[in-house]
Amino acid sequence: MGLAAQSMVDKGFTAVKMNATDEMGYLDSYAKIDAAVARIAAVRAVDPYLGIGVDFHGRVHKPMAKILAKELEPFRPMFIEEPVLAENNEALREIARHTSIPIATGERMFSRWDFKQLLIDGYADIIQPDLSHAGGITECKKIISMAEAFDVAAAPHCPLGPIALAACLQVDATCHNAFIQEQSLGIHYNIGNDLLDYLVDPTVFEYHNGYANIPTGPGLGLEINEEYVKQRAQIGHDWKNPVWRNTDGSVAEW
Repeated sequence: MGLAAQSMVDKGFTAVKMNATDEMGYLDSYAKIDAAVARIAAVRAVDPYLGIGVDFHGRVHKPMAKILAKELEPFRPMFIEEPVLAENNEALREIARHTSIPIATGERMFSRWDFKQLLIDGYADIIQPDLSHAGGITECKKIISMAEAFDVAAAPHCPLGPIALAACLQVDATCHNAFIQEQSLGIHYNIGNDLLDYLVDPTVFEYHNGYANIPTGPGLGLEINEEYVKQRAQIGHDWKNPVWRNTDGSVAEW
């Protein structure tokens, strides 16, 4: 983990996001807690001020989420993400009582009305709507602006392709509370091709000191390499979430 984080720092990034843990039962072994702590410790050792987003990815239930949040606090994460699944958002109330780490969630929430109760409850510090899933540019602009009225930050979810990222950047540019943008360069499931491969001009997403320019060309500001898209279409893909199981054989969240 430390080497991967160092490579991002060497490229000029000022923040990274990492998975917190593998699958966890409702109550699970402290060995998994120690393993999660060791991973974030390795990343923190790279730079005392590197922003570290720690993604629980809904893999953790409330009892263990409280323990994890407490154990990770000394490493000063930028946020913890989806400490529980969105359908269990009421659990954020108790998790928030156990930590000062900002809590992020929202990639599995799909409209203003989904986010409305979350904002009223007041236990999320960062919302993460996904423009590809939550109504596109217009709906997500409304969601993020609504969050601003609650003093809640936004970090749009985008482990996706260049069109989705360009759309996110355009929305970010209009939202005072958008503070960081997720992107998928080099993400673990980009096997055989990557985000920039689909662009005629990949420099549109050049990063300088952790920042990207807002694309200024026509439309979303980028041009897709249509020949490359056709080549990839010939290969096709059939990506599915991995199936994880707990030790008792029950299906676990990936």
